[in-house]
Amino acid sequence: MTRAPLRNATVDRLAGHLFGGEPAGDLAEEITAWLAASSRFRAFADVHRDKIRKKLRTATDADALRDVRAELRVAHLLLADRRIELAFEAHGAGRGGPDFTVAFRGSRSLDLEVTRLRGDPGATSHGGPLLAKLRQLPPSVANVLLVAVEGERADALDVAGAVRDLRSRADARDEDFFQRRALEGARDFYHRFLRLGAVVTFSDDGTGEGRTSSWRNASARIQVPEPELRACVAALRGGTS
Repeated sequence: MTRAPLRNATVDRLAGHLFGGEPAGDLAEEITAWLAASSRFRAFADVHRDKIRKKLRTATDADALRDVRAELRVAHLLLADRRIELAFEAHGAGRGGPDFTVAFRGSRSLDLEVTRLRGDPGATSHGGPLLAKLRQLPPSVANVLLVAVEGERADALDVAGAVRDLRSRADARDEDFFQRRALEGARDFYHRFLRLGAVVTFSDDGTGEGRTSSWRNASARIQVPEPELRACVAALRGGTS
C-alpha cells in the first residue's frame, strides 16, 4: 500500500498563509510538519489562521517567535487527545484573557494561559512568570497557567517555592514589591491569586514524566478538576489518560 505523503497542497497552502509566503525557515518547517501530522491541529490552525498569521508577523525577534511557537506547540499536543476541544483567545484577542479555553466532552471547561520563561528556570525568583499573568485570569472559571521552560526538566522551575515567596511578601505587606510589578499591592495580589487554579510547567526537550510538572492552588476559589488537569498533563507528555 502506498503511503500518503506527509505534505500536500492543503498543508502547503495553509502554511503559506500563516507565514505570508516568506521563505521557509526552521519554525515554518516545524509548524508545517505539525500541520501535516495532525488533522485536528490542521483544522484548528485553519479556523484561527488569521490570528496565528498576525502573531507570527508581529513577532519581531527570535524570542517573540519562540513565544508563538510555545503556544502552537501546546495546542498541537493537546489536540492529540480527541476528548479535548480548543478555543483560541475566546475572551477576545485584545482583552488580555487566557490563550485557550479547553473543553472536555461531558465536563466543564477551563482556561489555559501559556507563557514561555526566558532564561534559566533555576535562576528565576520572586514568581516572575506567575505575577506577570495573574491579571489575565478571569474570575468565573478554573484557570491553569502553563509555563514553557528551557532544558530537559520541567520541574527545574520551583513553582511551590515561588508561591511561598510571594505569599510571604504579601503577608508582610510588601506593597512596593507588588506595585513595581503592575499590581496595586498585596491585597490585589491575593485577590488575583485566588483565580489561579494550577500551574503546569512544560519542557519540550524533556522525556517522559520530566516533560511536565504540576502544582495545584489549594486556595483557588474555583478548583481545576483533577481528571481534566491529568488529561492535559498526559497530552503534553505525548499520551492520554
